[in-house]
Amino acid sequence: MYADIIIDISSGQLDKTYQYRIPERLAEKAVIGALVTIPFGASERKGYIVGLSEEPKIEEERIKPIRRVEEKGEVIESQMIELAYFIRENFGATMNAALHTVLPVKKQVRQVVKKTVVLTENSDVARDALSEAVRKKHVAKERLLKELLQERALAWNIVTEKLAVSAATIQSLEKAGVVKVREETDYRNPMEHMLPAEAAGKAEPLHLNESQQLIHDTVLRDWESGERKTYLIHGVTGSGKTEVYLSVIEEFVKRGRQVIMLIPEIALTYQTVLRFYHRFGERVSILNSRMSAGERYDQSLRAKRGEIDIMIGPRSALFTPFERLGLIIIDEEHESSYKSEMPPKYHAREVAVKRAGLCGASVILGSATPSLEAYERARTGEYTLFTLDKRAVSGAVLPQVEVVDLREELKAGNRSIFSRSLQEKLSKRLLRGEQSMLFLNRRGYAGFVSCRSCGHVMKCPHCDISMTAHDNGMLVCHYCGEKQPKPATCPVCGSKYIAAFGTGTQKIEELVKKTFPAARVLRMDADTTKKKESYEEILSAFSCGEADILIGTQMIVKGHDFPNVTLVGILAADLSLNASDYRASERTFELLAQAAGRAGRGRKAGEVVIQTYQPEHYAVRAAAKQDYVQFFEQELSYRQALSYPPAGHILALLVSSAKEENADAAAALLGSMAKQYIGREQEQRETAIIGPVPATLAKASDMYRRMLYFKQEKYPALVALKNFLEGYIVYSEHFKNVGVQFDFDPMNGY
Repeated sequence: MYADIIIDISSGQLDKTYQYRIPERLAEKAVIGALVTIPFGASERKGYIVGLSEEPKIEEERIKPIRRVEEKGEVIESQMIELAYFIRENFGATMNAALHTVLPVKKQVRQVVKKTVVLTENSDVARDALSEAVRKKHVAKERLLKELLQERALAWNIVTEKLAVSAATIQSLEKAGVVKVREETDYRNPMEHMLPAEAAGKAEPLHLNESQQLIHDTVLRDWESGERKTYLIHGVTGSGKTEVYLSVIEEFVKRGRQVIMLIPEIALTYQTVLRFYHRFGERVSILNSRMSAGERYDQSLRAKRGEIDIMIGPRSALFTPFERLGLIIIDEEHESSYKSEMPPKYHAREVAVKRAGLCGASVILGSATPSLEAYERARTGEYTLFTLDKRAVSGAVLPQVEVVDLREELKAGNRSIFSRSLQEKLSKRLLRGEQSMLFLNRRGYAGFVSCRSCGHVMKCPHCDISMTAHDNGMLVCHYCGEKQPKPATCPVCGSKYIAAFGTGTQKIEELVKKTFPAARVLRMDADTTKKKESYEEILSAFSCGEADILIGTQMIVKGHDFPNVTLVGILAADLSLNASDYRASERTFELLAQAAGRAGRGRKAGEVVIQTYQPEHYAVRAAAKQDYVQFFEQELSYRQALSYPPAGHILALLVSSAKEENADAAAALLGSMAKQYIGREQEQRETAIIGPVPATLAKASDMYRRMLYFKQEKYPALVALKNFLEGYIVYSEHFKNVGVQFDFDPMNGY
């Protein structure tokens, strides 16, 4: 056996590996992630095993043996490398890409060192030095020593700039034993602009209700008995899942354990961190892509040194280098942002469970609208299921929901994007000084074609998903390849009002200001959140009552808690139903239920208006009733009929090339090789092949894109197929100028 070894994982040169032979005496210990000592040039070096193989990559006589496996290696690095290998094997990526994902600091960043000049403990020495400085007319020394005898310690920049004392003068006093220069790492603080220092650790103790206390007690009892489980908290919006998280985290921190808290959006950071900071003070930190490289480096360093207990952030915070990790929490577990859109296309839920297994931690998932995959695992006993079916605030109830049929609005002569009911309810809120939120469900808005008169959407006759409009006038199904010309009139009602649907938040903002000129309006979308602090600025302003109406996309409906919001208007609720994606109904239900859940979270009653062209759709009906179980059962039966996750699994291959003929040829070749492999392997007999077909975005950045899909009930069979195709791609000359990406159970359409 042979091992691929990386010499220095901190250098960033993670693609540079060296192959060594594994002596038979070390075969059992030489595993992925093991720290080993190897001959390197004329000396010895240490490195980590990142790959194993049975074939030599160079002449065998040139391959040197591993000298020993270190019994006391760096535990966290070994775990991270093993985690990278898990991602590489189960999600399709190079080991290099997986390592770059799990090792949080890709390159060394300059550390900021805080220097302080302090007096030694013997003040008499300082007074004698001062007398000598006065006698010898050493003005700078005199000035410094007078200040130090009063203050005892001064920052280096104060001494050198304000007091104008040179480094040479300080060094001479240091050599004489009069002063010391103390150096400390000055961490860049990513939360400095958002958190008041006086609020640190000042939160009142939590008082859990009976249902919340049951979850708290069960998790802690399991932990104390040595059981490490994955739990799913299915709690309605406002049921107090965060209070449960805080109480459980407090117990884990008391036991000397560290916690990772994943949130789906950077937009949620402000409110989440504020609550955690009030509770745990400066032992809380954050990691996200909006932070500078220096801030990310400093927080990772603090985590590794054990200087913080809790890390909060989106998906990438999962790889915080905690050595005493005891708990991973994934809030809003259903969110698609937990699935990476760039290779390696891992899902944070699966990787979190794997990491927890490596370090003996527990996992808590929470959502008002759990993913079908998580809820099915809880239903079958793989996860432990808890249910919170009431709102936590005394007197708070789920909002009243009204579903408005936009077809009827059009018949009544209302061509505005606001229904008559929504306009009336907005006016009442403005008069009462209450706040409203308007959510534009934009997911998948540009691709589908619908009729404005009757709401009919052009769907594939074979796949029951919407067809995508292409520039050549054709409608294409991206699951089976069916093509149809775009109709000039609606095939159901004959209306000529048929087109690709689309509108934006900026247009909504203009219409709101025109309809309600006295209203104070804030907009939160990709355009208004480009600046680093823009999320906090908008949410803080709305929370403080500086606006009456908040308009936004998905980012405003995910986990925010505004007690004065009593109305939520969901505009064009069914847009996401028409995305070219088998998860379209699930996405729609999640978005509608989550958006509705923003209303009435305090003591004031809430109302929700859902505007839709498809009021009869089961996702819309279930969301209006806030009935997750009803939706789950209907959606699962659909998935089972078509072998979609969680009833089956899908492996998607994206083939791309700058030349269209190369993309077509490579996709066809992969399809042919997969067909041969499936035909000769017993475990692959049930694998279905779909494609090649053009991707939804058939050309992007001058790259032509083609798709292949493989459906199979058993996930390991698709992993084996992926491994076979990866091996073929590596050794085939047909893929020199062609990119191939693997994606298991894709969360978004292509």
